[in-house]
Amino acid sequence: MTKTGGFLVHSVFYSAPSQLIGQRLRVHVYDDRIEAFLGATHVVTHPRRRGRDDGVRVHCVNYRHVIHALRRKPQALAGSVYRDGLFPRPEYAEAWAAFSAALPRRDACRRMVDLLCLAHDEGCEAELALLIADSLGRGELPEARRLKERLEPPQRALPIDTPVALTELASFDALLEGCA
Repeated sequence: MTKTGGFLVHSVFYSAPSQLIGQRLRVHVYDDRIEAFLGATHVVTHPRRRGRDDGVRVHCVNYRHVIHALRRKPQALAGSVYRDGLFPRPEYAEAWAAFSAALPRRDACRRMVDLLCLAHDEGCEAELALLIADSLGRGELPEARRLKERLEPPQRALPIDTPVALTELASFDALLEGCA
């Protein structure tokens, strides 16, 4: 694996979890996917991409593999060569387009990385995509903090006085004596 958190297979760059940087991976190439292994442990699967004849590098990057680096340096998103392939769903790409058109680059990057972090941390990629589309449909720019509030389930009060009947320990002794 390279220092950038990925590996090349037939001139296509694939991402991998950052914990694997410096490790040697074994890759199985199938018609529809590639699977990478560290020893006998499966570590990543990507859909298979084909290299281009014109020499332009093709990328297949999962945002989960680079989100920690983007948190530290959100401005890197703007100049990233694999930025457009980074978004997990079309709604995220639409949000980036809206941010880029309406905000300064610094703010656009921060807000987009915040959305990707929310999707990653809360495991709500699909639900968040619906909320992003809803915000954009109303002519608003999505804001991670507000969308997180809409994702959280309503707080429910737990019953306070629930009676619990405890079993006498002697009854377990009687059970054990019957088994002997």
